[in-house]
Amino acid sequence: IAGLILFVAMAAIELNSRLSGAATALLWLALLYGAWGTLLGHWLNDRTPVTETDAAGHRVLLQPERRNLLWRVAGGSLAVAVGGWAIGRYLGPDRTGASGAGQPLASAPTTAPPTATPATTAVAQTAGATPTLTMREQIAPAPGTRPEITANENFYRIDINTRPPVIERASWELTVAGLFDRTDPLTLDDLMAMPAVTQPITLSCISNRIGGDLISASEWTGVRLRDLLEELGLQAEAQELAMEAVDGFYESVTMRDMMDPRTLLVYGMNGETLPVEHGFPLRIYIPNRYGMKQPKWITRIEAIAGEGEGYWVERNWSEEARPHVISIIDTVATDQSTAEGAVPIGGIAWAGDRGIQQVEVQIDEEPWQGALLRTPPLSPLIWVQWRYDWPTPSAGQHTVRVRAVDGTGTQQIGEESGVRPDGATGYHEVAVTI
Repeated sequence: IAGLILFVAMAAIELNSRLSGAATALLWLALLYGAWGTLLGHWLNDRTPVTETDAAGHRVLLQPERRNLLWRVAGGSLAVAVGGWAIGRYLGPDRTGASGAGQPLASAPTTAPPTATPATTAVAQTAGATPTLTMREQIAPAPGTRPEITANENFYRIDINTRPPVIERASWELTVAGLFDRTDPLTLDDLMAMPAVTQPITLSCISNRIGGDLISASEWTGVRLRDLLEELGLQAEAQELAMEAVDGFYESVTMRDMMDPRTLLVYGMNGETLPVEHGFPLRIYIPNRYGMKQPKWITRIEAIAGEGEGYWVERNWSEEARPHVISIIDTVATDQSTAEGAVPIGGIAWAGDRGIQQVEVQIDEEPWQGALLRTPPLSPLIWVQWRYDWPTPSAGQHTVRVRAVDGTGTQQIGEESGVRPDGATGYHEVAVTI
């Protein structure tokens, strides 16, 4: 019975995660559990109770200790379940470069012009610095600070299924429906023939905890959604754009976001076509929104007259999904002191499209101190690296905290709250031993 339950559970997982090869998945699962059942049957037969006569002439039942038997059966079933899942992962299709994903873009796209957002400024200047140099050129990141651009393989992932869908470029089409003058389906070649835009951006999951790793930065390449909608003849009655993805995800984009020149239908990531794991062949980028509003593997867009539905909104997450001001400590480089004996501290700060104008660091309960910002950032849509050199720290245990102010003057929220429904708030802090 346990084997049958595990078989059904693993089969459901496999069928849910594979968009093709269902018969193959069921076959190897059936073979695996058949073999397990045979071995288990032989083992139990070997454990068939036997009897013997004791000194008083009574028949005594000899059998294994029941709890030990149950633990072994449960452990064996779990091992087979995990092993079966691992085999399924191993035998699944090779997604590296599959179907045109993760390949170099054919031509260098144009770069999006700077957008009108609050400028980021440093709160302190380096003594004796050359005035003609930017703060970005004057300040080196503290050792251990994350790169400004995240490698594709390190970019965070949150999906609604256990495995990403593998889509053939040659057969993929973007279905166009609703309030458009033209509703012909579009191919990836059609989209790539339009004027291209590259934007360095930061994207974060709304479920990222304070100091968590569900935040990354990349150079997205794609076509402005506004340009495409105008070419398709978006009708005046349209209020939102409903999107559907092949993995079952769905979301709706407001008119304001549709017409934002920074909103992109993305097909490229760091100079390559999107990797399978990150939405090949098409995903969307919407500025100043968490990732929960930005589908991957898009297959359908529909201009609608009312409000559309959202996958995570229907599951009681935020309707707006606008990022909070955040700051993160990446490093306290206690083993790489400066010549003056200061310990470099560094990390990143981000506030959606609102920029960062100030970062402050606190050691224990001492007054907050201004950090240096590496400005200008790569774009108004990407995080800012910051650095603070902690002068001559004393030996012992210390707590380091960080907070930031966005380009509108809004202070990071210090009160701690969980991720649901609007994203976590609070100051990131780390314990350090000197």
